[in-house]
Amino acid sequence: MPQTEYEPRLIIETGLDLRVAEIIEPVLTAMDYRLVRVRMLNQNGATLQIMAERNDGTMDVDGCEAVSVAISPVLDVEDPIDREYHLEVSSPGIDRPMVRKSDFTRWLNHLVKCETSIMIDNRKRFRGKITESDTDGFTIERDQVAYGEEPRVTIPFSALAEAKLILTDDLIRDALRADKLAKAQAANQNGEDDDEE
Repeated sequence: MPQTEYEPRLIIETGLDLRVAEIIEPVLTAMDYRLVRVRMLNQNGATLQIMAERNDGTMDVDGCEAVSVAISPVLDVEDPIDREYHLEVSSPGIDRPMVRKSDFTRWLNHLVKCETSIMIDNRKRFRGKITESDTDGFTIERDQVAYGEEPRVTIPFSALAEAKLILTDDLIRDALRADKLAKAQAANQNGEDDDEE
């Protein structure tokens, strides 16, 4: 079922990237898309990389094109970037950045690597399987435990600086299954709408 309420991102940009995010996020939200990440990259001269997805977590070429067409004029008017750049709109990918609380619930039992802004259990970098997630944070079961460390660690969302899924066969299988299910649900909804007309 598509998520209709707005869920803020835990991890947001700074500087120019944040300015671009503030300009385009209302456009995406109005289109029932969610912003995942904005990055200004110095490749091909300069590339503005926008990662987005539909509220149901899917993204395809048509979605990338629709987002690109919608945000280009807004960026032209606001003109936050003082040089020529290429606009690149993409899906978050399977080994996606984790930027919302719901990402940790959706990808429960998958491997994640993350970094915190403060020391937790004498470290800032963690890697392990997400075993629990609630409104305050998430718990991982570490896949590599050093001597004297607890195998499980709970990371508060307030301390999260960066997080990303790790590509595994299980993740690929579950991501493909979720994508297929979302497409089937979308097709069913479109079919129901047609019947009602």
